[in-house]
Amino acid sequence: MPCVGDWLNSPLSIVQGIFAQNVPNSGWEKKVTEYFKEKLKENNATNWVPSLNDVPVHYLKPNSLVKFRCMVQDMFDPEFYMGVYETVDPNTNARVLHFGKYRDVAECGPQQEIDLNSSQTVTSERQTFYCVPVPGESAWVKEISFLTEPAYVSASQARVSPSTSYTPSRHKRSYEEDEDMDLHPSKQKEQHLGESCCCGSDIHGCVEPKRLETEASAGHHVISPNCSPPLDLNFPLPGEKGPACLVKVYENWESFKVNDVLEVFGILSVDPVLSIVNSEERDSSTLDPMECMDTSEEQRVHSPPASLVPRIHVILAQKLQHINPLLPACLNEEESKTCEFVSNFMSELSPVRAELLGFLTHALLGDSLAAEYLILHLISTVYARRDVLPLGKFTVNLSGCPRSSAFTEHLYRLIQHLVPASYHLRMSIESMNHSRFIPHKDYAANRLVSGLLQLASNTSLVIDETQLEQGQLDTAGVHNVTALGNLITWQKVDYDFNYHRMEFPCNINVLITSEGRSLLPSDCQVHLQPQIIPPNMEEYMSSLLTAVLPSVLNKFRIYLTLLRLLDYSISDEVTKAVEEDFVEMRKNNPESVTADDLHKMLLVARFLSLSAGQTTLSRERWLRAKQLEALRKARLQQQQSVNGNEL
Repeated sequence: MPCVGDWLNSPLSIVQGIFAQNVPNSGWEKKVTEYFKEKLKENNATNWVPSLNDVPVHYLKPNSLVKFRCMVQDMFDPEFYMGVYETVDPNTNARVLHFGKYRDVAECGPQQEIDLNSSQTVTSERQTFYCVPVPGESAWVKEISFLTEPAYVSASQARVSPSTSYTPSRHKRSYEEDEDMDLHPSKQKEQHLGESCCCGSDIHGCVEPKRLETEASAGHHVISPNCSPPLDLNFPLPGEKGPACLVKVYENWESFKVNDVLEVFGILSVDPVLSIVNSEERDSSTLDPMECMDTSEEQRVHSPPASLVPRIHVILAQKLQHINPLLPACLNEEESKTCEFVSNFMSELSPVRAELLGFLTHALLGDSLAAEYLILHLISTVYARRDVLPLGKFTVNLSGCPRSSAFTEHLYRLIQHLVPASYHLRMSIESMNHSRFIPHKDYAANRLVSGLLQLASNTSLVIDETQLEQGQLDTAGVHNVTALGNLITWQKVDYDFNYHRMEFPCNINVLITSEGRSLLPSDCQVHLQPQIIPPNMEEYMSSLLTAVLPSVLNKFRIYLTLLRLLDYSISDEVTKAVEEDFVEMRKNNPESVTADDLHKMLLVARFLSLSAGQTTLSRERWLRAKQLEALRKARLQQQQSVNGNEL
């Protein structure tokens, strides 16, 4: 019976065994998937699998089993490969069948040749996704994901051996430090001095670690020895860390789409032969362009060096509902552990909400009404679409924010500690005119070039208008502002394909901070009324975080993710009561209560109910929603009377 080390360290040997037992039966591929699916169910075995999100690729053994939490940034054209092929020994005419699945390079023994004319050859198809780490993923997600892998920490057989320079622990060397080592090879040479690794004739054999060192960029670009211009890793957000990967999918790729967040389990391929072959292809294509239909730029982008952009041959892949490591990956499953976890947390929801409200009230300088609306905003999500209208979006414009104290910067840092993924967009004339917001198609390279608005679902986007000054928007700036408006209003981004635009629906939580009313549309404007003005804003905000126990902070994180995933309904009885209430309000003051006001109150009531753990609307929550809306409107009217028409 294969041990843990076999299916982790040498998954291809497991595949070989299943293939040999079942050929010529075509069911071997399904048995491979079922084998690994069962293995990963045993005793939290997923924690044993090394993650490319945590460990630099040059510390992982080639052809070992790895996992990767990522977003699909682009989809390349399907590619054909030899699913099954036959080799022949010219001396003895002995023939052997091999599988080509989960490989980049066909395996062939020293005395064997591939028979390209064999009747046994099976040509198959696979889809390649270009995947990047989830844009804006919070540091706490990475840390907790790593620290919840005790089996891997104690028994990481899948690392390159010997390697003493990388020890997984709480004080592990970060990606940033590893990238510094990669950009200064002299440091790395010192660490690998004296290390050795045998290399057999098999191209899939062990490769010494320094040949697999990544040169992951600190931003978007990497200088590759095989590419004269910098290699753009195409991260949507500036300053992102981590690997980009070519993810090869063999089954059900139609169920995945661009911007989906996936967790994939597959075989890591960083074969140096790939870099040599791709380099030779580029060189030959420059000599005779007729030999290859692809442009040199397309080859460079689609076949980057494997040490920079590793390949993962997917055995199992799942679309993630969320990326919060404190919750079960799939909350729809009716497993006893999942149900028990949810019910236990829901039983203590009330004190968690009270503590979170107090925490956010302090963060918003003592304004409890603004804190209430911020909670509603943070658990909001697009739950359905009616024609083009996204239902459930709740963009909040927090006006009245202090300009001089970098209030938004510090507020964003607090939000970063609460949500799994976020981005702080500092709105200025320069950023509007010079940033790339909308992804566009590069036909020369045949790829989708990312933009700031290519974000995963449920990302929190904090837009800071407090630093905006007078100036002139150019054409690009106008397009970017329009794109932000469309994102907020319709929850979609129109990707630019040169000759046409293509709508990509999204689900982004947008919070706008401004002095007066925002230039951008919003669903709800809340005017901040600070009760305290701290002399040192940075010190004040930092003290809020240090005062919260890590266990309490984790409860806040679970609360905000879990409530977003709950179902919600309104009974016929309550629906009738709300309609009657609305009619009464219209009788008393027809001009002040419109259909839009009703929609907004229902939205506030929805999230107010969910924030209390209630999945149906009660009379009590409806009255509380009306009260909150009345307080919010009164505050806006008060501010308008002070400042004239400017809110």
